[in-house]
Amino acid sequence: MIIVQLDSEQLSKLIQSSIRTVLKETQTKTDEPNDQQERLLTIREAADFLSLTVPTMYSKVSKGELPVMKRSKRLYFSRTELLDYLKEGRKKSNAEIEQEAKAYLLNNKKGLNNGK
Repeated sequence: MIIVQLDSEQLSKLIQSSIRTVLKETQTKTDEPNDQQERLLTIREAADFLSLTVPTMYSKVSKGELPVMKRSKRLYFSRTELLDYLKEGRKKSNAEIEQEAKAYLLNNKKGLNNGK
């Protein structure tokens, strides 16, 4: 441990400098993921992202299965919307299904007793 005597002005400058450095680092870290997520993808980039072929992408777009933006002849995809699309296809585990069934039965117990 090193102990240094600083007057109030030096201490103030040191604290301000440290705060600026931390704020810059924090801002850089938070800016990077948002830029990556908000950048629009071309059809090739979206196909790579979803691990699909470009013809499959065109097929899914024509069937209305994929969220897409079209400007003139170009197709653009939002990374965030594609992630949501992938999450929609998530299959629930048996434990999750069981938990939902128990919650449903608890909430609808009154309706079951009326049918005696």
